[in-house]
Amino acid sequence: MKDNVQMKNDTCETFCFDEDKVNRIQPKINKVEGVEQIFKALSDATRLKIAYALTLEKELCVCDVANIIGSTKATASHHLRLLRNMGLAKYRKEGKLVFYSLEDEHIHQLVTIATVHAKEGVASEGK
Repeated sequence: MKDNVQMKNDTCETFCFDEDKVNRIQPKINKVEGVEQIFKALSDATRLKIAYALTLEKELCVCDVANIIGSTKATASHHLRLLRNMGLAKYRKEGKLVFYSLEDEHIHQLVTIATVHAKEGVASEGK
């Protein structure tokens, strides 16, 4: 019952508390458009594992990614292609081999920060 009471009290009872802040931030809020695609791509556990693996090595061959995540080459290739199409990964071909890497340092940082944050969350739950 206590949780029910808290749920009812977690919203504001006024229309707008700080109109200056609202007026300053509201025109900038659309700058996040398109960012959701990054999180959408990384919200899939397999793609996140692949992106994480690519933070540990500069580049990986499709067949090695398949072995790392325990999938077929076709599945790994599908996920890598999706990461590439969403602008998170790039590839280069060397004969019959295809090597993937993260598109840039920003994606590397994003995955690394998310991983660190998740570990901190697990550590704090144990306290």
